[in-house]
Amino acid sequence: MNFILKIWRQSGPSEAGQMVTYPVSHVSQDMSFLEMIDELNIDLIQKGEEPVVFDHDCREGICGMCSLFINGEAHGPGRAVTTCQLHMREFKEGDVITIEPWRAEAFPVIKDLMVDRTAFDRIIQAGGYVSVNTSGNIPDANALLVPKVDADAAFDAASCIGCGACVATCKNASAMLFVSAKVSQFALLPQGRVEAAERVQNMVRQMDLEGFGSCTNTGACEVECPAGISIENIARMNREFLKASLG
Repeated sequence: MNFILKIWRQSGPSEAGQMVTYPVSHVSQDMSFLEMIDELNIDLIQKGEEPVVFDHDCREGICGMCSLFINGEAHGPGRAVTTCQLHMREFKEGDVITIEPWRAEAFPVIKDLMVDRTAFDRIIQAGGYVSVNTSGNIPDANALLVPKVDADAAFDAASCIGCGACVATCKNASAMLFVSAKVSQFALLPQGRVEAAERVQNMVRQMDLEGFGSCTNTGACEVECPAGISIENIARMNREFLKASLG
């Protein structure tokens, strides 16, 4: 398969960027999208040109590093898949494919397709910790009962991989889906209730400090989220925040 790639190239955070066109040929339909970029980079290196910089790690849809905006969609066409799980058979012979980094003030471009997502790390850090009894009188894990519906919802929220697709997709670059997932995974469990009020207030405060936009409930974040995180978590976080503010 042959494609024309239009890729955003930017040499540094303070440099101006531009779209650069690259033809790629002999691409297998079974290649992942990242493998296709690997092949392009091999060709560029052999020509003495600088390879395209992009984030990647596990390549198994777990780590959330492979964050690319492909043809105007976070992680490209398809639903519930990350860029590394996207295969070239999803495209047609001769397609023109536009590849860009996340576009958000809180995710400044480092180089080419790589952005700085440490804002997410600082939000997590602002959330603090979960109290653990280390007195020697630790109760059995099964002694603390959790309703299955709550356990399932907490597990679903915890499946967020922090890729930032929600931010990149939102017209306001809001991080509400990410933050609400991280709030929910603890708010739904009794172990997380001790610091619940402090946690939600600190995380929301840090989210605002990082420069993320406001949520307007369009739902685009949920549609493009590769982990299928529900916007029900946003409603839950709003309730938690209101409760903490009034308390």
